[in-house]
Amino acid sequence: MNLGTVEQIAKAVLYEGYMLYPYRPSSVKNQQRFNFGVLYPESSAEAQGGFEPSVMRAECLVEGDTKTIASVKLRFLQLRARTRTQADPADGNAAAAWQEAMEKEVGVRECCLAELCKQTQQTDFFFESAMEVAMDFTRRRAAVRGNVNVSAQELGDSTYKLRIEVSNATSLATPNIGRDEVLMRSLVSAHLVLGVSDGNFVSLLEPPRDRQQLAEQCQNAGWWPILVGEPGQRDTMLVSPIILYDYPQIAKESAGDLFDGTEIDEILSLRIMTLTEEEKKEIRASDERARLILERTDAMPPEQFMKLHGVVRGLRPLKEESL
Repeated sequence: MNLGTVEQIAKAVLYEGYMLYPYRPSSVKNQQRFNFGVLYPESSAEAQGGFEPSVMRAECLVEGDTKTIASVKLRFLQLRARTRTQADPADGNAAAAWQEAMEKEVGVRECCLAELCKQTQQTDFFFESAMEVAMDFTRRRAAVRGNVNVSAQELGDSTYKLRIEVSNATSLATPNIGRDEVLMRSLVSAHLVLGVSDGNFVSLLEPPRDRQQLAEQCQNAGWWPILVGEPGQRDTMLVSPIILYDYPQIAKESAGDLFDGTEIDEILSLRIMTLTEEEKKEIRASDERARLILERTDAMPPEQFMKLHGVVRGLRPLKEESL
């Protein structure tokens, strides 16, 4: 497993859409964030008629035997509300109320497939509420509770189906609280990193012919298990809320996060350069990650910027058309 490659991709998925250009809290698109991989509290999901999920289910295939070990790691963002305790006339409206992200990780005890075939392993997790006051800011986070269930099924021919279910078990005093309050009790950008030892995952996008039918029977709604790492490695899978292909890579020309993994760094960098001083002031006062984007772009040397333009990944000859 190439941990560096896996971490890069998982990090990009975690922060996809966290804050979008023009990276200002006052922008409408940044007031309705986090459209990917959100697991809402069950009562909130029910109140919305099931359109907002509270449960994440993923299934994938593993080649191995009863001694094959599976590992599961849940990652998501927990949001906290930040407000200013004292107004600063020098900032004006720059430091508006904002929802900051805290990275959370839940590890599941490693289990052999034989054990998982006999009994589902459940891991409960709980992150408590808290209130912090520091440097004229109040930061408040709500409690989040959930569980991860892992099981396996032997399909024959040294093939197993691995099934993971993640549930948001956070209770709400009332399901009719505002969206921001609901998001603070949600698992945001939720995804899984799966690993196996003494075995291999099977690509669900391009499965071998003899396992194609089994791959088609794996049920994944809203999440896509893909192989990650170096091409050819099959010991790690990312269950992503974003549609990706096997072995995705971060463009090596990218200087850092822009919260948009579609390789449009050049366009975004150009647009950032057009921001007014007032807009930049709002960005600096709003979010630390957005401030770093601004500073990195402002300091980008011309030679680095030119590397973002017109990169050719590879060429292949066109097939001659048959007459």
